[in-house]
Amino acid sequence: MRSPVWPVGLALAIVWPGSAWSQGVSFEAARLVDDPDWSSYRMVISGRLSGVLGYGLLGSLFRDRGRLDERLWGLGADLTLFRGGQAGPYVVAGLTGGIGTGKAADLWGSWSAGLGYEVYPLSFLTAALEGRWRDLSPGSRSGIELGLRLGLRWGGGPRPPPSGGGSEPQAVPPPRIPDSPLPSGEDPLAVPRDLEPRTGAFTPPGQTVPLLEAVVQTATQVMGTPYKWGGTGEDGFDCSGLIQYAYGEHGIRLPRRSADQAQSGQPVERLVTSLRPGDILTFSTREGPVTHVGLYVGDGQFIHSASQGVQLSRLSNDDPYGRWWWERWVGARRVVD
Repeated sequence: MRSPVWPVGLALAIVWPGSAWSQGVSFEAARLVDDPDWSSYRMVISGRLSGVLGYGLLGSLFRDRGRLDERLWGLGADLTLFRGGQAGPYVVAGLTGGIGTGKAADLWGSWSAGLGYEVYPLSFLTAALEGRWRDLSPGSRSGIELGLRLGLRWGGGPRPPPSGGGSEPQAVPPPRIPDSPLPSGEDPLAVPRDLEPRTGAFTPPGQTVPLLEAVVQTATQVMGTPYKWGGTGEDGFDCSGLIQYAYGEHGIRLPRRSADQAQSGQPVERLVTSLRPGDILTFSTREGPVTHVGLYVGDGQFIHSASQGVQLSRLSNDDPYGRWWWERWVGARRVVD
């Protein structure tokens, strides 16, 4: 017995108490760069502990294609930072251990650490490329490991539950822009093209009410447009793409990501009575950072792009459909004051 399996017990002891519910399952395949015959396969159940910290509980297999009778079977755990919710880079570190078969019949252990980049081709599908430094013993195998991960996720995307059994939110007509003439020389839509209101609310020249109504109307005019990850145009929108489009059509440039839009303008008290049409509503579909945004249109309703496309939803605790969003509503931002 040259190598104990204490890494497995230690990793599970660290990860397990934090959260028992899972957010996804994935399959990973990887190879050592310096020894391409040596490959690994992992089945991972992943979830979130708190904030940007996540975990993965995994079963693994290591094998050498040149030695078909040599297998290393094991269990392990990963800790991740910044993985999930938004596409982008993340940090991962893990411990694995188990027992070998054939000529590798012995206990073994491994640690690894590295970086990955995750994308969401569909709201329920994940894909990631990982690069880790892996140290495996016994056998003194170590080096850079490159891997590909494909998986399914649930509970974390901007997708409300089916409305069966609850009332569907009622549609409201698009806001009307007053057609009375403005004073000479005043244009409520004439705002700087290079504005990026991240630290404070911006007050454009002239009347602001028509501007906000125009922003909301622009969003309602694309009702029914399908959800498209990364979409910012009328062929498809994601949640932050819709908000950026609605404001951008009227000269106000907003950040691209929902987490950044949640820092734009000024905060608004988390009360429906404090909201005005045009306010950006922020949601967290899991405990942690903002993962979804919508545009308040008035009368307790907001427009957003979710799994069923651009749609109106009600922000209410009185019906099952609206309650799902109400419970995940974390704040509001006012870009135009």
